[in-house]
This record gives sequence, C-alpha cells and structure tokens, in this order.
Amino acid sequence: MSLTHDAFLCGRLHLWQPEKGYRAANDAVLLAAACPAEPGQSVLDLGCGAGAASLCLGARVPGLLQAGLELQEDYAALARRNATENGMALEVVTGDLTEMPPSLRRGFDHVIANPPFYPRGGTQSPVTGRDIALRAEIGLAPWVEAAARRLEPGGWLTMIFSTEGLPEVLGSLGKLGSARLLPLLPREGREAKRLILRARKGGRAGFRMLAPLVLHRGAAHEGDREGYTPRANEILRMGAGLLAEFG
Repeated sequence: MSLTHDAFLCGRLHLWQPEKGYRAANDAVLLAAACPAEPGQSVLDLGCGAGAASLCLGARVPGLLQAGLELQEDYAALARRNATENGMALEVVTGDLTEMPPSLRRGFDHVIANPPFYPRGGTQSPVTGRDIALRAEIGLAPWVEAAARRLEPGGWLTMIFSTEGLPEVLGSLGKLGSARLLPLLPREGREAKRLILRARKGGRAGFRMLAPLVLHRGAAHEGDREGYTPRANEILRMGAGLLAEFG
C-alpha cells in the first residue's frame, strides 16, 4: 500500500494514509471538534479508519481513554501506527460494529462516528478499501444502535453524516434523546451536505436544530486557508472545539 504522511491541525498531527484509498479530511476534524469529551473520560470511535478523528480529539483534550473499531485491518494498523508516532494511546480493534468484538463490549462516556457517506448501490470505487469506507451498505441505523449499546447512561453520541441520512438517523435514536443537530454549509446560501448530531443516552430534553456553521467564504473556492470562514479556520486549522455551537 502506497502511503502519504499528511499534516492535520497546522502540523500538530501527522498521519499516514493510503495514497489511493479512503483519506480523512475535514469531516474527521469536525467530528472531533464536536465531541464534548473531558479529560479522564472514555471515547469509542466507530469506524476509526487511520485514526484521524480520535487523534484530533486527543490533541484537543488530553488524558482521554480512547478506543477505535475498524473493519479493515490495514486501516486499523495505520491507526495504531499514527497513534504511536503522535504520542497518544489509542486501543484499535479490528471488527464489525454489527458483531461488536468482545474487548469493546463495555461502556463508554462518548461514542463518535463518521459513517460511510454514499448510499447502497451506485458505481463502486476501483479501490476496494475506499469503497468499503465510503459506501453505507448496512445503512446508518446500525451505527446509531451500536453506539447506543456502548454508551454509559448519560453518555453522548456525536456523529457526522450526509443530509440524506437524517430520517434514518432520527428514526433509530431509540433511547438517545436531547438531540442537537448542527448543519454544515459549504458556503453561505448553499444547502447543507453534512450534519453533525449530538444525542444523549437517556436524555429528555427536546430536539434542537442549531444555527448552521458556514465553512467557506465567498461564492466560489478561493484556495487554502483564505477560503475558510474565521470560525471554520479556528476549528479545522487550529483545533478549536465546536462546543459553543452546541450550547
């Protein structure tokens, strides 16, 4: 497997990723930024890939007890390597979330997840690992249900997903309540393509649709850092949390 060594958070992290496989980008950083974990708490990353979300979260919140579940062993191996080289502890287990490995059948304070973006069917990617990572063959409900089983009472699920999956996600919350939904707008005036959901096990507060986060300035792409809104730049480049947006 040909790899690249990529900088995240303005070089605070450097991660090995497949050159032609699934490659983490802004979604992983935004997911990590939205998780309200505190030092000493435990976090499970469902479908951790090469570890980008977990390690971005660990860079912002020290002292976490982190674990990751990854279906593909080659990505799991990269996550272990990336954790070691960035000086963080991350327990990575290879397995399927529909048949949770015994070592992860325990309670966590937080579960984070970045499920596959594309729906079932359609044209497959010629790169098998990328296709598996991006295509939601089992749908989104099993991700929510697996997270709910692993959460301690009062624990939080934080998940980023495509807008098309919202009805399925909301319909599968079950014992997860106090749901808050943050739309992510690529630019002002555009439709949201991604959403970040936060929901609490046993939560009783009403559903909240939050004000959207706009990621890019202007009506068209303007390049690298200059193209982000100031708030998006704080999150994606500097590693700030999204906690204020969730209230």
